[in-house]
Amino acid sequence: MILRILLIITLFMPLSSAVAGSYDELLTAIKSNDLPAADALFARGMDANTSDSSGNTLLMIAVRENHAHMARRLLQLQAKVGARNQYGESALMLAAANGELELVKLFVAHGAEVNMAGWNPLIYAAWRGRTEVVKYLLEKGADIDAVSPNGVSALMMAARDGHFDTVRLLLWEVADPNIKSESGASALGWARKAGNSEIADLLKHAGARD
Repeated sequence: MILRILLIITLFMPLSSAVAGSYDELLTAIKSNDLPAADALFARGMDANTSDSSGNTLLMIAVRENHAHMARRLLQLQAKVGARNQYGESALMLAAANGELELVKLFVAHGAEVNMAGWNPLIYAAWRGRTEVVKYLLEKGADIDAVSPNGVSALMMAARDGHFDTVRLLLWEVADPNIKSESGASALGWARKAGNSEIADLLKHAGARD
């Protein structure tokens, strides 16, 4: 009878400080790329899909730290490659923005969506001028003219932030130079506003209208 009561009490107890401490230890292991320490914690029952209060998974944290080996290990432990945080970001989007081509390829190979509603990996890569990642995503079928919730395209982001090579690649792949955002902004307008005359000339040559 006593054992039964103790079992019932245990079931309704809040998470112990030991569990919270284990998460902190796991987070430290992920950030420091300490595979043995992380594996020891997973062996104790920690979940590879654990996330923080903002929905950032361990896989996303590994991406931010550019720890490819840790990311591979998390995928082996069934980490969800398609999970998104509260900002709508996926591990693939973060890898694309950081120019981590190895991780981008890894996530795509594990089924990560190249095309997704809202902000997407191509826009993130173009925003940061990650031309090689942009090229790879296009090869994998990324929609070159997909827009964000406020109507911004990959070409617009590349033009706004002065990424000449990325703009040139997108135009070569026939990105629409005349897409406008909800506020009426365009790639040409942003290039001119930023004083990027070379990019503005590229856009005009590709048919961008004032």
